[in-house]
Amino acid sequence: MTDMMEQEKATAAAWFRTLRDQIVAAFENLEDTQETGPFADQPAGRFEVTETKRTADDGSDAGGGLMSVMRGGRVFEKVGVNISEVYGTLGPAAQRSMAARGVPGIADDPRFWASGISLVAHMQNPHTPAVHMNTRMFWTPNAWWFGGGSDLNPCIEYDEDTAHFHAVQKQHLDPHGEDLYPRLKEWADEYFYIPHRNRARGVGGIFMDDQCSGDWQADFALTQDIGKAFLPAFVPVTEKRRNTEWDDADKETQLQHRGLYAEYNLVYDRGTKFGLATGHDANAVLMSLPPMAKWY
Repeated sequence: MTDMMEQEKATAAAWFRTLRDQIVAAFENLEDTQETGPFADQPAGRFEVTETKRTADDGSDAGGGLMSVMRGGRVFEKVGVNISEVYGTLGPAAQRSMAARGVPGIADDPRFWASGISLVAHMQNPHTPAVHMNTRMFWTPNAWWFGGGSDLNPCIEYDEDTAHFHAVQKQHLDPHGEDLYPRLKEWADEYFYIPHRNRARGVGGIFMDDQCSGDWQADFALTQDIGKAFLPAFVPVTEKRRNTEWDDADKETQLQHRGLYAEYNLVYDRGTKFGLATGHDANAVLMSLPPMAKWY
């Protein structure tokens, strides 16, 4: 492993931590500035931060991360912003999955390193959309790549909110090639689809995986811009909708939509499967699940 790759891995992990800090500060500011509505009289929400540890099968250290979760806030009913840096040896199932995706040499040398940020927010007000964002870097001795994206998940849809969210994504992606946003949008539409319900889980966004152009700096810059797009895409929508009046019917709609979200994450999401298969902290992996949901 070259010193250059070690430096690049450290740089990526540091960026995910920086982005995490920016998002946590912005979300706590939303809590501080929420002065009306049914939850305004309670204390502003704050993140509880827990260090997570991953242990290899032989008992050795295999990395970990920070799990930051806010529950029962004025704006956020539950939101998690997790970062991780894990490493070790991929098990047989993960090796087969990587080989099927075209990762070279994974059967001969199954060592890996991965770092990233993962965020899911479930809101108090049903008119304020849930949201997901993650970006990550993955390394094996014979390959490296980036992945991630963000998507909006309203239970009550507003066309102008969807348009704003997508416009900000496009603005941040266009400097990397004007063909990129349409391609990543289509990828998100395909990835965040629930086949057994014959519907998307939300109004889409952007998504990429296995991004390795051969130019690490260019791919890292793209990954950074996906992360940088998140707050300007999501915060204005939240500020617009967080004071909208809602009733029991709106809440029922929200809880049913959360059921769809939970089904997708437990059945199809690649990150959930990888996290559980590689022994990462289950609470951190399942942070994305809503605090309450309904099925019929």
